[in-house]
Parts: sequence; C-alpha cells; structure tokens
Amino acid sequence: MKPYILLAALTAAAMAGACSDNAYDPGEPAPARPASDYAVDKDVAIDATRTYQTIAGFGASDCWMCQWVGRDWTASRSRIAELLFSQEVSEGQPKGIGLSMWRVNAGAGSAEKGDASGVTTVHRRAESFMGDNGQYDWTKCEGQRYFMEQAKAMGTEKFVLFSNSPLVQWTYNGQGRSDRGNNSNLLNSRYDDFADYLADIVDHFKKEGYNFSHISPINEPQGTWNGHDQEGTGWTLEQSAKLARELDRALTERSLDTDILLAECDRWLYFTDQDTWQWSGADMADSYWNPSSSAYIGDLKHFKPLIGAHSYWTDTSWDEMRTVRASVARKAAQYGAEVWQTEWCMLGDEHSRDEYSGHGTASDLERALYMTRIIHNDMTVANCSSWSYWVALDQRLQHGDRWLLVYLDMVGGTNGSVFDGEGSFAPAHTLWALGNYSLFVRPGFRRVDLSTAENRNFFGSAYLSPDGKRLVAVYTNYSEKPVRINVALNGLATAPASVRSYTTSADKSLEEAAIDTAAEILLDPQSVTTFVYDL
Repeated sequence: MKPYILLAALTAAAMAGACSDNAYDPGEPAPARPASDYAVDKDVAIDATRTYQTIAGFGASDCWMCQWVGRDWTASRSRIAELLFSQEVSEGQPKGIGLSMWRVNAGAGSAEKGDASGVTTVHRRAESFMGDNGQYDWTKCEGQRYFMEQAKAMGTEKFVLFSNSPLVQWTYNGQGRSDRGNNSNLLNSRYDDFADYLADIVDHFKKEGYNFSHISPINEPQGTWNGHDQEGTGWTLEQSAKLARELDRALTERSLDTDILLAECDRWLYFTDQDTWQWSGADMADSYWNPSSSAYIGDLKHFKPLIGAHSYWTDTSWDEMRTVRASVARKAAQYGAEVWQTEWCMLGDEHSRDEYSGHGTASDLERALYMTRIIHNDMTVANCSSWSYWVALDQRLQHGDRWLLVYLDMVGGTNGSVFDGEGSFAPAHTLWALGNYSLFVRPGFRRVDLSTAENRNFFGSAYLSPDGKRLVAVYTNYSEKPVRINVALNGLATAPASVRSYTTSADKSLEEAAIDTAAEILLDPQSVTTFVYDL
C-alpha cells in the first residue's frame, strides 16, 4: 500500500522558555518572516501494522483534597470534576481531560481518630467505611464518593481501590503511620480481616455500577512510613504475598472479577534487572512469579502478571528515563507481564539543570512539558499500558506547585486551610498536558509504531482504536522553535477523512483546530499537540 503523506501540526509564534537551541533571542520580538522560514523539519513515519501494548487507561488519585472539596466546596466541585472527567468538546475547547481511570483511597480511619492517629497533617487524614464497632457505614467518605459519582457519570471506565495503611484498629500501634520499620504495621491476626474489608468495599460499589478493575492493597512498601505526615506502612515481600493470598481468597468468595495490583513501588528499580535495588534481598518480580520463592503468588486467580510502580526518582534526565525503563521492559517480557505506571508527580529535584531548571524557577508550563517526557518514555520504552498522575487536587504553592493537576486557592491565601471555607481553583498546565493523552487515547487503543529522529526536545507516540477507525498521535515540541512535521501513514485501510489537532501551550489549553492536510502547518514552540485522524 502506498503511504498517505500528511503534514500535521499547528502554527504559533515562538515564545520564551527554559530550553536551548533558539533560532533567535527569545527576549526580542519574533522575526517578521513567516514561522515556516525558521521551523525545524522532522520526518515521522507511523505504521499501524506494527502494534504494541493495549491501553488500560490514564488516571489520577483522589488523595487527599477530593474528600474535603467534594464534601464542602459545593459551588466549585462540579466544575472541578468536569475538568477531570468530562469528554465533551464545546466550541473548540474540551471541558476536561476525560480521565479513564480513577484511583480511590481506602483510608485507614485516621480522620475519625484525630490526633491519636499519629497523622498530624489534618487534611491528609482519611476516613474509612468501617467504625470501631466493625459495622460498615456507606455514608462515610462523602467527598470521595462525590468525585466517584461524577467520574462514573462522565464515562470514566475503570476504578482502582488503593490503600496506604490498614485500618487503625488493626495496626500494632493503633495509628495510621508505622513504628515497625520495613515490617507491616498490620497485626498478624488481621490479614484476613483487612482483605475482607477491601473486598467488601469493591463488592459494595460494583453493585452500584462502578467498575473496580483492581485493588492495590499496599503502597510504596519499601518505605518505613515512620513520619507523621500521612498514612503509610512498610511491608516485606513475604508480608505482601501473605496479604495477596488473603485478598485472592476474599475476591474469590465474593465472585468478584477484580484483580490484585502489586506492589506500587516508589521507583522502577525494584522491578528491573538492576540488582542493587533489590527489596528485602530479592528481586520483586522473581519473588512473586518464581515458584521456588517464599513470596510466590503466581498461582493466584486474581493476581495476573502485572508490574505496578511509580516513576519517582528515575526521572532526572532523558537518558536515565530510557535506560531504567528499558530494563523494566526486559523484566516484564521475562514474565509476560503488563506494566502500569501508577503514580508520578515532580517529587524530587535532582534533575539535570540543562534539562529542567529546578522547582524554584520552573514555570507551570515547563513542569507540564517535562511530565510528557516521563509519559512518553513510560509508554514507548517501558511499554506501560496505564499511566496515572499522583494527586488531582492540592493547595497552590504547596510543594512548589508540582504535585497537582488542579490548583486550590484557600480562603486566607497561602496560610489558609481547606477547612476555612470554600476557596477558588484553577487548572494547571499539567492537567491539559495529561489531557493530550487521556482525552484521546482511550482504553482498548493499541500503541502503534511511530518512528522519527526523537530526542528530549522532540518526541511522539501513536495509538489506534480497537475498530481501526481512529488514529491518535501525540507530539511534544519542547524547544522554542516551531517544528514542521511530515508524516507518512502506513497500514491504514483508508485515508483519513478528517484530522483535528488539540494543542497545549503557554496560551492554549487543548485548543482544537481543524487541519487542512494540503496546507503547511507547524507544531507550536513549547507545546504538546494531539492529532486525531478519523478514518
């Protein structure tokens, strides 16, 4: 078949930014000549016959502000939910980013226990659905349930229940944080109760129409979680396997079609062939799937081959991202495992300064563009089938504005509290940049081959719908110059009937444009652009 040759992108004037490779001084007015005269040309070939992983979804977490905002911010919460979950486009502007996966925190009950919970950061205390009397109260977690309801109503396909700590009444110290180092804070006699609790939550909400595809019972188990900032506990490999066995039993007894997601490590290195990062003296993947291991759980009905980890601490440079994620892909291939990136935000600040300016000076857009480097390498090198951001909502200026998708401005400003009354909100560039993927690359799409001379300042990936009638390509142009791309499409049954683009940049938030394939068109400087080819 002859390839269809298409020019695809958008025009824009160059803008100032943090990257090198300038065509002109960004402090000076843009040249008067047409943008095409100083654009960089890139050739791209997309081959729909070469397929890779099937996409499970793009998501974010409801920790912790969703509880308070969903309960108390009654004038703002519907629009905030729309930003996260809406798939509607109105007059060329998407109303939201259409998250297809929503991660729901099964709290340990630190909110009910107050100061005695050991969690001193009040807004990070989390409610539970069970009281000290052992009875369920499904009216609890009101704010979290509000966002769940909105997600389901707007078409979110999958929900994941995750836990940071067992219920406080079942821990050794009676708290939501731990004093037991790398050992679990869960009483040895309560593994079955905790597994039943998680399974009961899923059973309840499945009956209300929520598709809880997975339960993630432990979070970042390599940490000791002996601080007082949030709920958490360490776990050894054997303890995590013991809980998985109990959870498998509980799910089987309830005839639930929900699987177990392990082990939400804080970095990819625990799931690679780099032995210096072994956990408890053993490789995690080998421990779970090697029948000779004391932590073997590969025979469990609800534990499919699936690697789940966070992209923290392995994101400091383009080369590190790719080296580590290539190792993840090798380990996953060894066991035929699917790979999920379950949590990322710009947590550390050990980045190469020629690739990221640092939290003190980084702009909102720079953080968003850097995030797309993570997404791209997670998807195309580690072959992730799911990618999730950390928290959907957080207070502006907390942690250098680098943890969130939507800013919350509290009453009283930076010294205000979420409990002082209803504040205001604003979407971050990270929201819209994530939307360049989440709104268009839906569950069931398959990644297809996209080849180009990529580098840290220009890269792209492509995805095909299950019925073969829609092709989606996402590009990041990190540089300050426009990029003209010449795209050869191969392996499609028909030529595209229409092409639309959606651009996120300094002044655009997934702005829609119809593409005339006969025109010369460019990628904006410092932008993320998604092209939707309807066939």
